[in-house]
Amino acid sequence: MEPVNSTGASEFFPKGFSGYPALQRLLFPLCSAVYLATLLGNTVIVAVSLLDVHLHTPLYFSLGNLSVLDICYTSTFVALMLVHFLTARKTISFTGCAIQMCLSLSTGSTGCLLLAIRAYDRCLAICRPLRYPVLTSRQLSELLAGAAWALCLLKSVTETVLAMRLPFCGHHVVSHFTTELLEVPKLACGDTSVSEALLPAGSVLLLPMPPALICLSYALILATVLRVPSAAGRRKAFSTCLAHLAMGLLFYGTIGIAYVKPQSKEARVSDKVFTILCALVTPMLNPVIYSLSNKEVKEATRKAWGRSGTSR
Repeated sequence: MEPVNSTGASEFFPKGFSGYPALQRLLFPLCSAVYLATLLGNTVIVAVSLLDVHLHTPLYFSLGNLSVLDICYTSTFVALMLVHFLTARKTISFTGCAIQMCLSLSTGSTGCLLLAIRAYDRCLAICRPLRYPVLTSRQLSELLAGAAWALCLLKSVTETVLAMRLPFCGHHVVSHFTTELLEVPKLACGDTSVSEALLPAGSVLLLPMPPALICLSYALILATVLRVPSAAGRRKAFSTCLAHLAMGLLFYGTIGIAYVKPQSKEARVSDKVFTILCALVTPMLNPVIYSLSNKEVKEATRKAWGRSGTSR
């Protein structure tokens, strides 16, 4: 056990589903399968977007970024959660708690911005196809993505430092399965007003604005699609837009339910199960909805698989 730090805590105890062993046994194989599918699907997208030169475009750069983000986001909590499903003593060190909190905040926040950037890119590509090569480029996509990662990391580090500097002088049992920003300050015995005020301030930047940009972008896309003369083309584009919009709304809906609704002292079991399913299902479905249903990605995947089979 590491030395006690200035906050009075050396480790935390994520409660998770400790009181429900049958539920833990049910969730372990389910979460393991979904996590492996998430890693496999998103890794394929990242590998293909890097290896195939035909996919070195702003669209597939943003898709590759989303896949890296999904891998990082789920890995921040799923691996340790699966271990805790199998062990009676569920602990995480003070340093581990800070790292987990910072990474989950950073990746979740970055996802908000990357989805908005991707929606805007699709809007330009479909609504302004002739000017699209002039309005965007791989360099601009890299700049926007880098700015999103850097801004959200800075925000998350600030929030984590403020939360972890609170005095934890009572019990260190976290009612959730992960040591996140919403749960850890509940254990503090000092003034948490600064930490509590910073969270809504960050949420104002990440919750209303990116979803509004996504909805506006897809509204413009749908308006353009409706002018397509071919009925089959309209149906295909319409179904694709709806699938993308649904995934975006699912992502933001999960965050909204978790961070905007009134917080109780003790997380309910239903809230924990809902959080797990949404946090796992969305990253698993993203490669299928955004990439693996794409003709170019499927062709590049088949070529990469054929090369690997030939080399063996």
